[in-house]
Amino acid sequence: MSEKYLTHYQVLGVSSTATEREIKIAYRKAARITHPDHGGDPAVFRKVTEAYEVLIDPAKRLAYDKSYSSPAGSYGSPRTSGPGFDAGSTSSFTTRRTQEKRNIAGDPAIYVPAYEDLRPGEAPLLPRVVAAQPVHGAPRKRGVFGAASRLAREARTAQLIMQQVLPAIPAARLINGLTAPNGAGYLDHVLVSGYRIAIVGSMLVPDGAFRWDGATLVHGNKVVAPPALIPATRALQNLFPECNVTAWVCVHSSTGNLFEPVIDYARGCEPDGSNVVNVANAARFVREAKHFLAAGPVPNVVDLHVLGRLLGGMY
Repeated sequence: MSEKYLTHYQVLGVSSTATEREIKIAYRKAARITHPDHGGDPAVFRKVTEAYEVLIDPAKRLAYDKSYSSPAGSYGSPRTSGPGFDAGSTSSFTTRRTQEKRNIAGDPAIYVPAYEDLRPGEAPLLPRVVAAQPVHGAPRKRGVFGAASRLAREARTAQLIMQQVLPAIPAARLINGLTAPNGAGYLDHVLVSGYRIAIVGSMLVPDGAFRWDGATLVHGNKVVAPPALIPATRALQNLFPECNVTAWVCVHSSTGNLFEPVIDYARGCEPDGSNVVNVANAARFVREAKHFLAAGPVPNVVDLHVLGRLLGGMY
């Protein structure tokens, strides 16, 4: 990857969980190599200094992480081809690991870059114990009004994903509680597997039948607006152009029945992953979200760069 697109962590060669001491040590080493007085490139030295000044300051580092560690001078990763690029789900895994043909969602997870390929003393983008965790974060209380009901439905959705989605896709990672990349509120859950990202919101609705017209749920004479996920989805897509980013709203019924509520769909609004936002009851959400994640070119890959940046966005 071009130096122009490296995150501050990559510039210093430390993981996103690096301590203050590790950052200082890495900076001293990098500064000695890149300093113009030692024959280094002044532009590279400036990048090293900028990275250090941000990461050594707790407030600046937190703000940087909340921006999903966007590389300076770019709005996300430059990758539009290569390993796992999911442009219309037609690309293929193009590194040497393609010979292994391990591109089935149920296969063991492959980490990219591979931990086995690290040079002696080289820090991984994420510690292996962190990258191996299937679930990160938890629903947290936000605001004053409606916090209890929001926590309840978020917990119900998280439990559903942990029980019925993650076991089928070993490389899938669930991240709870991210700051919205467009600066407006929070994202309840994000699922990532390979180079597909699913933003997941949830609703708890009354009993009965509903109709989804692509924008609102209609229940009798009442209109129920789902969470506004389109701006966040588009912003996250801009931040991660190498990924296919799609949003889902999991609609829970008060009865706890996964097949309720019954939702009738207008033509072209079926929740099959082809829309920016897909709305479905719990049973259909599980089925379609699993298909969306598994249908990617390399669903058994855990990209440490993508995962690390997403983890930095947790509130």
